[in-house]
Amino acid sequence: MSGTPSEVREAGGRVPDHQEPSGERVRLGVDVGGTFTDLVAVDPDGGVRFAKVPSVPTDPSDAVLAAVAAAGLAPTQVGTFAHGTTVATNTLLERAGARTALVTTRGFRDVIEIGRQNRPSLYDLTRDRPPSLVPRELRFTVAERCGPTGVIEPLRDEDVARVVEEVAAVPDLAAVAVCLLFSFAFPAHEQAVATALRRRLPGITVVASSEVLPVFREYERFTTAVADAYLTPGLSTYLRRLEHRCARRSLTVPMIMQSSGGVTELAEAAGHAARCVLSGPAGGVVGAAYVAGLSGVRDLLTFDMGGTSTDVAPVLGGRALTTSESVLAGVPIMLPTVDVHSVSAGGGSIAWADAGGALRVGPRSAGADPGPACYGRGGTRPTVTDADLYLGYLADGAGLGGEVTLSRAAAEAALSGLGAELGLTPAQAAAGVVAVADAEMTRALRVVSVERGIDPRELVLVAFGGAGGTHACALAEELGMSRVLVPLAAGVLSALGLAIGDVRRDHARPLIGRLGEVDLARAFADLAADATADADAATTTTTTTTTATATDAAASAEPGQASEESPAVLQRRVDCRYAGQSHELTIDVAEPEDAELREAEAGDAVGAASMAQAVRVAFEAEHLRRYGHIAPEREIETVAVRLVVTVRGPRPVPVAPPADPTVRRGRRQAWLDGAWQDVDVVPRAALGVGDVVAGPAVVEFAEATCLLRPGWTGTVDDVGTLVLTRQL
Repeated sequence: MSGTPSEVREAGGRVPDHQEPSGERVRLGVDVGGTFTDLVAVDPDGGVRFAKVPSVPTDPSDAVLAAVAAAGLAPTQVGTFAHGTTVATNTLLERAGARTALVTTRGFRDVIEIGRQNRPSLYDLTRDRPPSLVPRELRFTVAERCGPTGVIEPLRDEDVARVVEEVAAVPDLAAVAVCLLFSFAFPAHEQAVATALRRRLPGITVVASSEVLPVFREYERFTTAVADAYLTPGLSTYLRRLEHRCARRSLTVPMIMQSSGGVTELAEAAGHAARCVLSGPAGGVVGAAYVAGLSGVRDLLTFDMGGTSTDVAPVLGGRALTTSESVLAGVPIMLPTVDVHSVSAGGGSIAWADAGGALRVGPRSAGADPGPACYGRGGTRPTVTDADLYLGYLADGAGLGGEVTLSRAAAEAALSGLGAELGLTPAQAAAGVVAVADAEMTRALRVVSVERGIDPRELVLVAFGGAGGTHACALAEELGMSRVLVPLAAGVLSALGLAIGDVRRDHARPLIGRLGEVDLARAFADLAADATADADAATTTTTTTTTATATDAAASAEPGQASEESPAVLQRRVDCRYAGQSHELTIDVAEPEDAELREAEAGDAVGAASMAQAVRVAFEAEHLRRYGHIAPEREIETVAVRLVVTVRGPRPVPVAPPADPTVRRGRRQAWLDGAWQDVDVVPRAALGVGDVVAGPAVVEFAEATCLLRPGWTGTVDDVGTLVLTRQL
């Protein structure tokens, strides 16, 4: 995909003229990845234009603005602008965050280091745990104590003053996390300490756990608050710099994608970085669910293979599954997150031979600079992209991002060195690299399907990212799947997800007790009251809203039209478990459609019993799916209630562009099933609605490549998605 303005691709059935559209402005999404930065601009009439430029690791904002320029967009053309970033993710992975202190209850300074009994490798005595984000010498305590019923030991003013001065004496301090015991239920002590720290240390990030995660379990609450403090200064600096640079160019200030799959205001993201640790991957899941819905698919696995990593996630019933139990780089972050599993197996993952002579791929990556050997920018180590190029899946001399031209000779040189170490020919080494990478990605897909109680054979694989389509058929075969979707915007689908992202706020409160005894209706009413101001604020950030989901929009809108407008949506959820269990499941609680039922639910015993029964039914259905059994005789207890406030924007439905009769097809050799074979090479622009491609073949998109293995057939549907099927 070229990044020069004259070569930016457009889709949607319109002739590219790069003139400012009349009426409504475009919705812009920009996703910064480890290797490339992608842009999608969605016009009100359904037209979509793409751009891809190399990322700039030293300052990602450079690539963001370069992508806007590459798309040929004037600032006055841009309406809503959403941004996904890996700044917080990379900071946590590299342990490059701010110097952070922790203030906690006396006797609990080591909670974040002790952790829990569960370990990735329980009996491996040589395995080191990831280091704590706050070293022990930067953990301070105050004498106070709250319990389940309230204050046990009061917090004294002189103790607060003492700990504030101790923290203030820390050199080069950038952030403080305040995590007191039972502050999720009784936050007064924690708020007092946080207020004193903010007064004494202006300019220093101060995070109180009761503000970030007001739910029980001190270890997870502490680690989440500490991660928020640790990451916020760096992300805030980047976002404020991007905001300033956008303002200087009269460009709309971007909203930021959260890990939950919804966007929020830049100021909110800059103040709580832990909510954005999976910002980029979440955008990909949103985009995949949307385009799959347009093709009539509601149950799918997303497969996003980029330059640095691969991200996979399940989508059921048109909705991305979310979790509050994510762990990133060994740090539990218990905030709502799209249920994404990531592995270090991207196009830039470096292949190497370990001490035992086994071929390995990743976790090290060539990144954007210098990149794979075939980029010709100084890289010498073989990567997955080099293997794909040498095996004929990618074209020698193809351009990427306007600044990279692929060289098969450079890829062969790098693979020859690896092959010499392993006693293999370059072709064998390349095939081995692809096989190892495919095995790692197949394991990732099993984690989010089989290990979640989901049969992948009943789902459709949606492949995107620059390399997703290249490896999709092989992964589908391993999982027994018979359908793969490769969207028209496959190479930039995460950016498309950003462009259509919903504005979202998550609210939570503890509610511990037996189902049927706790007042769920009152708890939800209290949360709704707290969320009203946030919902009003979120509504003002978009010019139009809708309650339709992506798949609903696809069903109700004609191609090129946006869905109808409507107000914010409130989604009620409850965390519950069987009495005696140590972990809970999050269950959706439907809003009664009848007004009389809503009134009964809020104040009538019959309504409360009806809600409790609905929660039990939903909980046991999810428990059966996840764990394979239920216990109808056991009582259920609630742990927390949650309210998700969503303001959904219009989703223009793209129109598949017609086939370009001037584009020429070709043939080349590709390595398939242990031998070189002649395969058809079909430019994506040569395909119109209803056109069919039979494997083995390579379909070359503007910013991605799709490999159809033998036995697979591809057909272009009404929205431009290439639908791959195989006969089982």
